[in-house]
Amino acid sequence: MTVLQTIVLVTALAGAASVLVAATFSVALLAKMVNNMVSLSVGILLATALLHSLPEAFSMEGTSPQLLFATLLAGLLGFFLLEKIALLRHDHHHEGDGHPHHHGHDAENAGRSGWMILVGDGIHNFVDGILIAAAFMADYQLGIFTAIAIIAHEIPQEIGDFIVLLNAGFSKARALLYNLICGLAAVLGGVLAYFFLEKAHAAMPYLLVISSSSFIYIAVSDLIPQMHRRPHWAESLRQTLLIACGVGFVILLSLLH
Repeated sequence: MTVLQTIVLVTALAGAASVLVAATFSVALLAKMVNNMVSLSVGILLATALLHSLPEAFSMEGTSPQLLFATLLAGLLGFFLLEKIALLRHDHHHEGDGHPHHHGHDAENAGRSGWMILVGDGIHNFVDGILIAAAFMADYQLGIFTAIAIIAHEIPQEIGDFIVLLNAGFSKARALLYNLICGLAAVLGGVLAYFFLEKAHAAMPYLLVISSSSFIYIAVSDLIPQMHRRPHWAESLRQTLLIACGVGFVILLSLLH
């Protein structure tokens, strides 16, 4: 098997494995309590962005902190504009407005946060593919260990993504399908890195920052406001504990990584 074939196979397996493990865990334990599990997702998404992806981006050689912060700002504003466009489209085009729409059109438009989290997840998986390809091109054993490590640290993020999709109105089957499609972005990243490693490596920190901006935006603009709608003391305590669990989950796997 050639290096390129190995990269394609391993990135496909890595992208699919983390999604399937996360989906199995989510469906078995979380799907029936998705409203409460939004809090867990907030902790996972914020910890992934602020404690893992952003520090990794800023630690890469040849990066400008000012440019990375500008990219983060652009990402946040970009996702704001995407959501605003979706809101305006939803306000002017809805079921029963005289325009031809299929049944369930409004439900699909209600899932804006789901589509945005898929964009961020796809970019993140693309970067993972670059990392795996770079490792295999240096040493076969290093590539295997890198793929295993990436699967491990992707699982909590994929759990958070899966919860966001369920909360946005996606069915379990659709959430799994779209997450698997996003997982295949790792294959694209791996193949492009094989042919253009130097250029792909230079773009990695900025891709990580854009991916992080989607996680931060979804957590702060969509999920946390949902939590504030349930202001009771007992519910607030449960939310705080679940956020802490999400953060702790990411920290634990990062330490093991």
